[in-house]
Amino acid sequence: MAPGVVSPASNSRNQSPNHMDEEPDPGPSNNEIAVDDEDATDPLALLRSLPEPPTTCQVCVVGAGPAGLMLAANLARYGIDVEVVDDRADQTPVGRADGLQPKSIETFRQMRLADPLLQRGVRVFDISFWRSTADAPLHRLGREVHYPPVIDVLDPYILLVHQGMVEGLFVDDLRKRGREVRRNTAFESHFVPKSGPVQVRCHTNVNQDKRTILTNYLVGCDGAHSKVRKNMPDVEAVGMSHPDIWGVLDGELITNFPDIWSKTLVYSEEHGSILIVPRERNMTRFYIELKASARADRRELGQKFVMQQARKIMAPFEIEWKYIEWFGRYQVGQRVASRFTDTNTKVFLAGDASHTHSPKSAQGMNTSMHDSWNLSWKLNLACRGLAKPNLLESYEVERRKIALDLVNFDYEHANRIAEGDAVKMAENFRANVRFISGIGADYSESPLNITRPEDNSAILGAARPGCLLPPAKVSRYIDSNPVDVQLDIPMLGQFRIYLLMWDVIQARPFLETFCRSIATPKSLVSQLSAAASASYAKQPRIPAPEDVYTRPERYTVVSHLFTFALITTMPKSEIEISDLPALLQDSRWTFYLDNVPELDTRGAFCTEKWLGSLGPSEVAIVNVRPDGYVGSVGRWDTNVDEAGEQAAAWLDSYYGGFLQAPAMRSPSVRSPSMRSPSVQSPNKE
Repeated sequence: MAPGVVSPASNSRNQSPNHMDEEPDPGPSNNEIAVDDEDATDPLALLRSLPEPPTTCQVCVVGAGPAGLMLAANLARYGIDVEVVDDRADQTPVGRADGLQPKSIETFRQMRLADPLLQRGVRVFDISFWRSTADAPLHRLGREVHYPPVIDVLDPYILLVHQGMVEGLFVDDLRKRGREVRRNTAFESHFVPKSGPVQVRCHTNVNQDKRTILTNYLVGCDGAHSKVRKNMPDVEAVGMSHPDIWGVLDGELITNFPDIWSKTLVYSEEHGSILIVPRERNMTRFYIELKASARADRRELGQKFVMQQARKIMAPFEIEWKYIEWFGRYQVGQRVASRFTDTNTKVFLAGDASHTHSPKSAQGMNTSMHDSWNLSWKLNLACRGLAKPNLLESYEVERRKIALDLVNFDYEHANRIAEGDAVKMAENFRANVRFISGIGADYSESPLNITRPEDNSAILGAARPGCLLPPAKVSRYIDSNPVDVQLDIPMLGQFRIYLLMWDVIQARPFLETFCRSIATPKSLVSQLSAAASASYAKQPRIPAPEDVYTRPERYTVVSHLFTFALITTMPKSEIEISDLPALLQDSRWTFYLDNVPELDTRGAFCTEKWLGSLGPSEVAIVNVRPDGYVGSVGRWDTNVDEAGEQAAAWLDSYYGGFLQAPAMRSPSVRSPSMRSPSVQSPNKE
């Protein structure tokens, strides 16, 4: 564990609040307790008057919405000691965000949490456009496929699910790992000393008791009016608000409108716009523009007024409600925090605390959760002392770019909806469909997403640094199961190192040299693996009952930090696992055959899709970050004698750009390094 890190094993009662850099208390001295005379004989009163010892953790998350819970759930899975505080008594009961885009669905698949959402949600594959003018009654202008084949995704639809369902999944996942959200606990302020842990001050909503949390890192996921953001020096939300006001109605409809189960934009030249979104449990959501009402008293724009406005826009179709589950009202605003982290990279912002926009493009919950998806694995490595400073700094660089891209798109998208021009709306949607789906959220060149001049010729396909790894179908060698290769390895906070080649037997000398080189003590990959093994031995991942089915230990046999995977076009009949170097034999569950193109989203081979092409004597390596983004791509000619050593050095150079192998604290600590390829490993299956 890195110096200064709050150990999860430390006893919180040994952490005296007198060590905190606070202003002197004018009350009783540290050795005195003020107790009313009449309560002097009441032991409960005496107990209540005692100072509450601080809670210690590695990461404190403020806010138990989708962003905060996504972050906490992943950190708990990694074994990081995380505390989540929220001022609400319970999770979101109704309303709020409701749409998961294709990339978010894929993320839930990677976390093995997608099934309940897919079972309960509504899948929307198309969008229709309706319009009425002074000269023409309400009529359909046309339909569009929501996610056309131009984008390559496993799930080409929006999945409509209630935000509370998403939160519930995360809460249950935390509970399986012994973590609970601290409810009715409101954040007050924080202080970052020159050294030592961040001091977080909270109070309980019920009895206003003070609470102090000492933490290595603080993350504000506490919404658009974030108190964490307001408490950060020189950080503010920058942007603008529109004068238009929109109402939101969730309920079960009685209507003769034919497109109620499609995502639909209805525009009335006289009365304004409605965006219709199907919901789970036979409900429908209406986003209703309150046209020409911006100057009205907002108290007059109540539920009945909004319902009547909806009837006017939808005329001549009949609209009634069996019941209304949730009514809301909002003003569109696009704002981005001037910074997503403090100068010490100790305090971070995620979700609505860092960016706000309209809800009509179904981006808020998705982008917020992917802020946390990006940050979680970086905090895990930082807490374990494996990260260079630039790894945490990359969070702001990457996610602020996405936030700026989002508000720029949302500004135009919201205007197109308000104008009701179906042609412009469709053009806007097609132009931004990759970004809307989530797969177009690309990161810029950096030490994490690197394209060296010598690697330019290696990048010919869709696997590009800074972009998400495209979906591809392969069959697992060990059991012949066809799998989605980008999802097959569980989310364990590891980097994935894919080696792709035509013929494993021909590439055997390269593989032997490569595996031998990365297993030597001087190899950074080997040093990092040894340090990670020591860290996870001391602070292991927290298991869940479902692990008996997913068997995460299959993917950590070689290294807790890297999973090695081999993909070949060879027929299964021509190769045995024993033909592989020992390191890859240990990685037998990630030995894949590229032989099922007919199952792919494009009908393509994985090798062809990722790399464009691969020569018969070539080996390609694709480094993939824990969050599914491609980090770097390289190619080598196996006919060159030094190619294996060159590939190992290239790997060390990439990971050395943002990772470090801390020195062992004691020479008596013996952590297993990566197995030497010269040692044959026993069959563990």
